[in-house]
Amino acid sequence: MTKDIQPRKGIGELLFDMPIEKIVSLLGKADEVESIENAADEPTTVLHYDGLTLFCEGEDPVLSCIDISGDDYTLFGKQIFDMNEQEIVRLMVDHQYYEQDVDDEDWGERRVTFAEGNIDFFFEDDELLSVIIGK
Repeated sequence: MTKDIQPRKGIGELLFDMPIEKIVSLLGKADEVESIENAADEPTTVLHYDGLTLFCEGEDPVLSCIDISGDDYTLFGKQIFDMNEQEIVRLMVDHQYYEQDVDDEDWGERRVTFAEGNIDFFFEDDELLSVIIGK
């Protein structure tokens, strides 16, 4: 699987709205699987892989959100886990994602959100810790 993050689409061949069976055929068996109920009372299956957490929602679960913490992922061809906040913001703006929201979370991380791309970047001490993308 290629590891290029595509805002609102997925990562490489791993695409939003993909059923769990197809995810498993692409990535193999998950290291851990859990079931949760979210605020909308929609069942969610969470698949944990090394550096990747996948959230699949619905009665016939499909991929809806991806949490990335592995260090070998790219965005627009750039190794983002080697970049700081300013470099990532510049990369997003260079690709026409202009509006951003920045929050310092209670637990100490800084979140930079680009709602147009449904993508959040989490930093600690200007180091990228994780990226969350949704459809």
